[in-house]
Amino acid sequence: MFTKNNFLLSLAVVMCFSLSAQAQIINKFGDDVTTLDGIMKAFYATTTVKKGELAGYERDSLLHYPGALVGLSGTDKNGKTLMQTMTIKQFHEQEDTVMAKTGYYEREIARKVEKFGSLYHVWCTYETRFVVGGPIMGRGIDSIELFYDGTRFWILSWFDDVERKNKPLPKEYLPD
Repeated sequence: MFTKNNFLLSLAVVMCFSLSAQAQIINKFGDDVTTLDGIMKAFYATTTVKKGELAGYERDSLLHYPGALVGLSGTDKNGKTLMQTMTIKQFHEQEDTVMAKTGYYEREIARKVEKFGSLYHVWCTYETRFVVGGPIMGRGIDSIELFYDGTRFWILSWFDDVERKNKPLPKEYLPD
């Protein structure tokens, strides 16, 4: 016989199962990749490198979808705009020792998000320093593409461009 108490117990079990199925996914570095805020916090945490230390490729690779691309925009000696693309592993091979020489700290200061279905496009304005609390040495914008697979976020790609004298950051990408 199905009583009111049996029904309430069954309902409680189903609710607990549903909540546990939507639990946070925390990787081995403590990064919450189930929320956009969580993966963005982890993304910027991987760019903090103390002088004399190397960045964490393993941690960073757990945030990125297999085959993810990184792009760095810049200019050559003649002022021509260039884009260098690479894998996340190639990025670490190229940049880790450079960042370890001086230290590097990148902090998000503004964000614009666009979403359709499982795809997210995030414009993140950031500032860089050699150490936390040190003088600002530069600013730029990261264009980040993410995929939400129903349980967690993955970074598909990110492309970076820096502010220059002839190219200030647009007002709509600065904090209010």
